[in-house]
Amino acid sequence: MKENILGLLKYRLKPAMGCTEPIAIALAGAYAMKNSNKRDFDKIEKIELKASINIIKNAMGVMLPSVNEAGIDLALTLGVLSYENYDKKLEVLNDVDENMIKKAKEIIKADKVKVDLANTDKKLYIEVILTTDREKIKVIIEDKHTNITLIDVNGKIIHKKQIDNLKVDDNSNDVDNLNIVDILEFIDTVSINDLKIIEDTIDLNKRISNEGLNNVYGLEVGRNIINNIHKGYYHEDIQKVASYITAAGTDARMGGAKMPVMSNSGSGNQGIVATLPIVAVGEKLGLDNETIIRGVGLSHLVTIYIKMKFGVLSGLCGAVVAGIGASCGIVYIMDGKRENIEMAINNMIGNITGMICDGAKPGCALKVAQVASTAVDSALLSLAGQGVGPLDGIVTGDYVKTINNFNRLSQEASGILDDIILDSMLNK
Repeated sequence: MKENILGLLKYRLKPAMGCTEPIAIALAGAYAMKNSNKRDFDKIEKIELKASINIIKNAMGVMLPSVNEAGIDLALTLGVLSYENYDKKLEVLNDVDENMIKKAKEIIKADKVKVDLANTDKKLYIEVILTTDREKIKVIIEDKHTNITLIDVNGKIIHKKQIDNLKVDDNSNDVDNLNIVDILEFIDTVSINDLKIIEDTIDLNKRISNEGLNNVYGLEVGRNIINNIHKGYYHEDIQKVASYITAAGTDARMGGAKMPVMSNSGSGNQGIVATLPIVAVGEKLGLDNETIIRGVGLSHLVTIYIKMKFGVLSGLCGAVVAGIGASCGIVYIMDGKRENIEMAINNMIGNITGMICDGAKPGCALKVAQVASTAVDSALLSLAGQGVGPLDGIVTGDYVKTINNFNRLSQEASGILDDIILDSMLNK
């Protein structure tokens, strides 16, 4: 089980620069141009995108790294121009410069880029068709942000990958039975030397938080919390520290900072939320690095455990899932027991389950701040021996059943919710 869990962490924690939905669109564009024989930008006649509701919703309003602008058409075109970086996956736009931005805007202005909603029930679906003077290249990404399932060049399939009930795990059936007991045993017994991926996660996500605290991005949620502490409106307790450190990371990420984060299950914000509240609380309390690393590791594993059934994209906010993990990680570093961790799960799900995902955007930092704050509240409540009871809403006496109820909302109620959200976004 130890090797399976380590493999799971390495599989699910990936560096990503920029919001993963527009970056996945850019990646499909990069693969399309990479499979062109000419790779001549002046020969491009048309770039077409068909994408699922969740992709469109999450790619509309978020700033692109290094561009300081939002735009699905811009993300797609910059991806095509960044074809040499195709193998960098979610860091495909790392080397965007002013000349590339200028060229992309010229292509868009020439009315060569078209964006449509795909006719699909899939949550994550991206289809790019690149037409040049002599070629037509189709690239499809499905179910995961880097999962290329089709490359078709002039009607000839050069890559095809069958997707059948895709599971979001590493490569082991043993992970399907993962539970809190297994996670705790792993975190308690694994050598700290085996948790290098968690150290890297903390390092990357602290860096982007510091970027958001030191510079102006988005709504400046993190910076404003600090300013209000200085004005005496707030106290700098562990709850507010967790809020501003976590929110600042999302401020920078959603605001277009040219810095990677360590994502969890395809989401940079989930990676930030599953990491920084534990780091903030641990450092504020003066805890040692090993304890913090183990707490962050537990947080990410709980997040992955829930995300296996929650789905890669949803009408519910994925930061809530990571917030559940964060609350568990806070309980752990504050010497809580398994029963306290289970209470923290129920407390989180009994509190902010209804937070919707209305697209990726600078305002996500507000939600992230709230999730981090609630993670601290739920952890402290559970450490006092208090948990939301089995008669409260979707919460049950068994944390596993509570998680299952939460995931049912994500999967079964998400469709109509997504339709309404996207319609509202497109008809402002």
